[in-house]
Amino acid sequence: MKIDTIKQVYLIGIGGIGMSGLARYFAHLGCLVKGYDRTETELTKTLAAEGIDISYQDDIATIDPIFSLANEETLIIFTPAVPKDLKIKHYLERVGHTLYKRSQVLGIISESRFTIGVAGTHGKTTTSTMVAHILKDSGYDCSAFLGGISSNYDTNVLYGKNEVVVVEADEYDRSFLTLHPNIAIVTSADADHLDIYGDASHLLASFQLYLDRVVENGTRIVKKGLPFDGQISYSGHNVADVYADHVHVREGEFYFDYVSATGKIEDIHLGIPGTHNVENAVAAITVARILGIADDKIKAALTNFRGVKRRFEYIVRSKSSIYIDDYAHHPEELRAFLSSMRKLYPNKKLTVVFQPHLFTRTRDFIDGFAEVLSMADRLLLMEIYPARELPIEGVDSTWLLSKITASEKAIVTPEEVLAIAKMEKPELLVTVGAGDIDKLVKPLKEILGNA
Repeated sequence: MKIDTIKQVYLIGIGGIGMSGLARYFAHLGCLVKGYDRTETELTKTLAAEGIDISYQDDIATIDPIFSLANEETLIIFTPAVPKDLKIKHYLERVGHTLYKRSQVLGIISESRFTIGVAGTHGKTTTSTMVAHILKDSGYDCSAFLGGISSNYDTNVLYGKNEVVVVEADEYDRSFLTLHPNIAIVTSADADHLDIYGDASHLLASFQLYLDRVVENGTRIVKKGLPFDGQISYSGHNVADVYADHVHVREGEFYFDYVSATGKIEDIHLGIPGTHNVENAVAAITVARILGIADDKIKAALTNFRGVKRRFEYIVRSKSSIYIDDYAHHPEELRAFLSSMRKLYPNKKLTVVFQPHLFTRTRDFIDGFAEVLSMADRLLLMEIYPARELPIEGVDSTWLLSKITASEKAIVTPEEVLAIAKMEKPELLVTVGAGDIDKLVKPLKEILGNA
């Protein structure tokens, strides 16, 4: 199937963040877009307001007759999260449609567009959003499919007038092996998703296969120290083909120099905090320079870059309280985040509220989590968020807490977190995790914002 022949699209599970991005993209291209989801949400309401027809009934009578005919003009996209016995899904298969997963559709788009793919076990969402922002802000332009909500644009999908597309390349379930990148970035490859890959060697092999998919005369940009074949190595703190130098904090903001063989960009002001984000910026700058974007435009874009929702996101920033929310859910992500907190606020007591994500991840990285969470002055640990998993005997937050050496630590419920915040008004608070901990953000903002 070719992207430019598609005229109508039906999405099963249209309300997911990735699926909604595709819905908007095809609507922007002028296609007829419709879909199904189990329940109405704020996201589906927004899609409906944009003119996309959504059904919440698993009833084939709700399907527009135009989707009853399988042809090259009709694309059916589904998420594997929908029930296997879904009537709509079975009907569309029965009338002859091939059903495509989101990753396969991104592959179809990638095949006919100049594609910049950003992969990594962490760092990919911020880096891909940063690349897209530089291209947009500089006037170069692009479309983009992002794994989070860009704070600059308040969306996870961007539309461009050219044929350049930025894609967050997801390693989960080997989704990124559908892409055809012209420029590929790998930000990290720490062991993760071992429930899918089995062991770290298979994960590393998958990243190499992703890099092998770069088109002829394409460019591979790989973080220094990773065991992959790349043309350009980058780093946020070590000498590499391109790297950050003179990284420092000035009045609570991060500044650095970008160094490469083709010349230095001095005193870059990064609009979001974090030493790990300086490293992400080095990769993004490298892409922009390959595309010929002027250094002054790159600097201007990075200054006004506002990051991604739930990635080092300031929620409250007052004289009495600072509250930051972050999506970190792997020990190395936590290490980068908490290290940056220490660098920014060395004299403040750091209270960390953490919700572990997945029983398998907690089990596989228990010692790493314990070491990093011990950096907190006070740790409030929530129960493990199971997501797609069933409990594993012996793997729980009590086990994790027993290994943590922070002087103040406790297992808490969401209600207890709010009660502590209300009573103690912590001077430096962070909520961290990939589960439903984000439900605490709004009430904590109300509590601390009024402190």
